[in-house]
Amino acid sequence: MAIPVEEYLAHLLTDVGVLGVEEVAVTRAGGRVLAQDLVARLAVPPFDNSAMDGFALRAGDAIEGMVPVVGDVPAGGRLPVPLAAGTAVRIMTGAPVPAGADCVVPVEDTDQPSGPAPLPAAIRVRSAPRPGQHVRRAGDDVAVGDVVIAGGTRLGAAALASAISIGYGRLPCHRRPRVVVVATGSELTAPGAPLGPGMIPDSNSTLIASLAEESHCEVVGVHTVPDDVGELARVLARAAAEADLIVSSGGVSAGAFDVVKELTAAAGFTFAQVAMQPGKPQGHGFVAGPDGRRTPMVTLPGNPVSVFVSFHIFVRPVLAAMEGELATPAYLRARALRGWASPAGRRQVIPVRLTPPESPEDPVPGATPTHRLGSGSHLVASLHRANALAIIPEDTTRVAAGDLVAVTLVGRF
Repeated sequence: MAIPVEEYLAHLLTDVGVLGVEEVAVTRAGGRVLAQDLVARLAVPPFDNSAMDGFALRAGDAIEGMVPVVGDVPAGGRLPVPLAAGTAVRIMTGAPVPAGADCVVPVEDTDQPSGPAPLPAAIRVRSAPRPGQHVRRAGDDVAVGDVVIAGGTRLGAAALASAISIGYGRLPCHRRPRVVVVATGSELTAPGAPLGPGMIPDSNSTLIASLAEESHCEVVGVHTVPDDVGELARVLARAAAEADLIVSSGGVSAGAFDVVKELTAAAGFTFAQVAMQPGKPQGHGFVAGPDGRRTPMVTLPGNPVSVFVSFHIFVRPVLAAMEGELATPAYLRARALRGWASPAGRRQVIPVRLTPPESPEDPVPGATPTHRLGSGSHLVASLHRANALAIIPEDTTRVAAGDLVAVTLVGRF
């Protein structure tokens, strides 16, 4: 009997733990997962500063006519001296506001020209400012001691900028998973090689390796192995010595030459029929290395679209768990632009192409299967068109044009 997708994924997740922590330069931490909460060492902004190019003064002094200008305050350098009552200083965006000033008047609101110009002796303010105008107060964004980025966050460009702004040059990150890829099948040939009778190009090894790299992993080995139990055993033993996770394709169905299933069943692997289409046959367990370490292994079906779908539904969450990532896949709604069939009792996960909404009155993206035949585990040549996976429930047997469907984005993130 086929088991639900969530149940099988839960079994997979029990096989892995969170990897160790290492310090990483913030400039090289993009895509890594933060291992602990990041607490602000600096306030943001670190001091009161100007939000505009203009003049810092007391708001009440601006209504007295001409205001004498006593100096310049550029960005950077030492802090300015306190401002005497009845005077102003020319100030640049980001420069510290001197003590005694309570507002900044943009240069456009004075009688002075914009751009490079000599320091004026005095200015006339054209509109009455208010206290606090165009002044960024220290700690407006973040105060020292605030938790700014939660542990378990995958660090993108904005997070790295935030980390730098609160005083960090190095960050505690979980180690990237080391992955070994093993594609099995005596019918597989190297990319670009001539095909003999019954042979097909090995796209799976590159597909899995590339997906692993998109998932921010370190791929430390890629192997193509024929249907030979002895050769597969040797490859897996080497892989177990160098990997945190082994991902294989092929050899897990009910055929007479399913060598992955033949070899690993004796090692206590679990093989299951999952209520999913494509990707029904799945397996997982541990491979013993020469040092006695047990390395988790996920065994995927052999058809390329099944590999693609299975990686996103099962392998990617496993890799995220190994890095301690807290985020879960995000789903959105899309409108089917044409209909297709879905198998009863199995969750269909079908590669689709999302396109912009067709009208402002219906602001929902469109979804079209990447192949005219709909779902097929062998339709790899059209797979590159997919930028999302549509998730069709087990009790749905037909998606009609115009139906709303759940989709999750795929590709680099």
